[in-house]
Amino acid sequence: MTRVLVVDDDPQIVRALVINLKARTYEVDAAHDGATALRLAAARHPDVVVLDLGLPDMDGVEVIRGLRGWTRVPILVLSARHSSDEKVAALDAGADDYVTKPFGVDELLARLRAAVRRAEPAHGEGDVIVDTGEFTVDLAAKKVDRRGKDVRLTPTEWHLLEVLVRNSGRLVGQKQLLQEVWGPSYGTETNYLRVYMAQLRRKLEADPSHPKHFITEPGMGYRFEK
Repeated sequence: MTRVLVVDDDPQIVRALVINLKARTYEVDAAHDGATALRLAAARHPDVVVLDLGLPDMDGVEVIRGLRGWTRVPILVLSARHSSDEKVAALDAGADDYVTKPFGVDELLARLRAAVRRAEPAHGEGDVIVDTGEFTVDLAAKKVDRRGKDVRLTPTEWHLLEVLVRNSGRLVGQKQLLQEVWGPSYGTETNYLRVYMAQLRRKLEADPSHPKHFITEPGMGYRFEK
């Protein structure tokens, strides 16, 4: 079964999420602060984390960074913070999705399922290895190697890379990327693409400010070049 770690200091929200998740056969652990969340994540190895940013002992972005130091587990932020800057900060730290409070349980569960799907290994896609000379992408193993070292990518970073690599040399439009990576309800959130493309460039390009492999076509989309 899929194990979910719910991190929120509001007991009513935690209770509602635990009831709804368990009713759908998820296993659930709950934490009311960041330190407990990090301890539980290390001990229980959840398949997905639902995280509030406003925690009593630390900011949720710190929790995201703490998790990203050792795991690629999908992180779904659940927060009352609505500003674009705060959303981008959470995504830039390594979150995979962002839902604002108040939220609909059905939408949250749909986002959670999508995050888990993106993290699962794909089946029947063949052993495709792409070597750029600077880094190697193994699509079957879902691994990236740069100069002999494994590159850690979040599930969303990996999914974005995978879509671009499978369309190597072809322009992939912004709307197509958003819908393939984040889901069919997305299409205009181009700031997501900017954040995640910048992260891929930082991790894989020799000179992120002058990318050779992850090319932006302004106002249109992105292209991967070997």
